[in-house]
Amino acid sequence: MGIDPIFSDAIIFASLLALLSIGLTLTYLTTRVPNFAHASFATIGVYIALIASQIWGSTPYIAIPIAFVISGIVAVALYTFILKPLIRKGASQAIQMIATLAFDLIVIAVLNIIADYIVNTFQITSREFSLRSYDFEFMGLSFIVFAAPVTVAILAITLHIILRKTKFGIAMRAATENSDLAGTVGINVKLIFGMSWLIGGGIAGIAGALMSLWFQGDPNLGPQLIPSIFAASIVGGFFSIYGAIAGGILVGLTEVLGTRFLAGEFGVWLVAYRPLIPLIFIVVTLLLTPKGLAGINWSKLRRYVART
Repeated sequence: MGIDPIFSDAIIFASLLALLSIGLTLTYLTTRVPNFAHASFATIGVYIALIASQIWGSTPYIAIPIAFVISGIVAVALYTFILKPLIRKGASQAIQMIATLAFDLIVIAVLNIIADYIVNTFQITSREFSLRSYDFEFMGLSFIVFAAPVTVAILAITLHIILRKTKFGIAMRAATENSDLAGTVGINVKLIFGMSWLIGGGIAGIAGALMSLWFQGDPNLGPQLIPSIFAASIVGGFFSIYGAIAGGILVGLTEVLGTRFLAGEFGVWLVAYRPLIPLIFIVVTLLLTPKGLAGINWSKLRRYVART
């Protein structure tokens, strides 16, 4: 199967960005605070994949469930030991946001320590590494090209079922919409929020494990991804799982294919300015539709377009 590598890049990046946006949206729904450490939860998944492939001698895909658990636990630790105490003390959202940034610096420092330990103990590259050679082919393409979008679809369906069809999902929606009222009717809001952080951080870990099969791994990968993740969540609306998926796909495809198109039209020097694309998405969305795609009245828009 012949396919331009740029389309493989676009499919994988858009899918992984959708996963990361879903996780960030889940955590935002509980505390209403943007989590700047979210991208580093994905980096944890990258390093678990490195350990699974180069130290255990297995496939990076086996790191997916392990990454979900470990990244989820780290996310719960951030919520339990930092954000919850700050919330109890009445800290502002700005203070909580700064706290997530500080936690991110701690996670990055720990990842650097782990990278040093790996290279000193096992004599393998633990910075700026790629695990593409550990992937296998399917229909003439790297399996990650299929695995990434399929993972998004599976998680989207699973979350839809959980949120719409189970008592836990109903309780989660009630707790995120009005935590005080949910508490008065017997819902354990703290448990619900903790589970939201576990799932959100875990999904980021899954994205990281998959990311290792296509992108270059490094302890400082998180800060490079943050603008794209926030752009995807803001475009999606920050309050909708479905919006997060749409935002991730839209921003991811535009970032890869848009850069390719502009570079072809104006020169390869434009590739260095790719990070501007998610920033433009953020600015345009906040100016035109602050609630993102989820806040647009699509039926009204369709009627307007039909009349014109």
